Amino acid sequence: MTGETALLLIDLQCAIDDPRWAETGPRNNPQAEARVAELLANWRASHWPVIHVRHDSTEPDSAYRPGQPGHAFRAEAIPLAHETVIPKHVNSAFIGTGLENALRRAGITRLVVAGVITNNSVEATVRMAGNMGFDTLLAEDACFTFARRDLAGRIWSAEDVHALSLANLEGEYCRVLRVSEILSEVQANSALALGSHRG
Repeated sequence: MTGETALLLIDLQCAIDDPRWAETGPRNNPQAEARVAELLANWRASHWPVIHVRHDSTEPDSAYRPGQPGHAFRAEAIPLAHETVIPKHVNSAFIGTGLENALRRAGITRLVVAGVITNNSVEATVRMAGNMGFDTLLAEDACFTFARRDLAGRIWSAEDVHALSLANLEGEYCRVLRVSEILSEVQANSALALGSHRG
């Protein structure tokens, strides 16, 4: 795991297809998996570091529990043998894991984050990444969430939940960009760094 910018994929496991997630309403961003695959293809082609975060739930009835079919990675995000897999037990990928140490050792200062769920594990991880000083880019069209009922009983659509989560994160914890914008920026920075190194 070497390089300055790592792709951090959060909880892209089959458990997210469990119908219990959509009991309040459907998800947003139906194209999110395609955008994740686009990011992953570009990272692999450029030989940049990829980190897969896998949720290993300790809850007996969770679809994310090891040994359940939902624990497996989704087809769009199956790790290659040389790619790093970080298991976690809570929402943030930094709690109780070796993620921060692995990033520091590899000299990684920037993270591009995608995955599920926007307002849960993605948001928790991005908040911590920002507070730890990582330059964090969140791919808004490569993550998604579900409708949610608030404490007054009102149901908020997945689009609303997603948008508010992104608004909470933008600026203070990360920059929220689309995949196309992230790829343009990271590739331009990579070319600039390569030219500087050659010079």
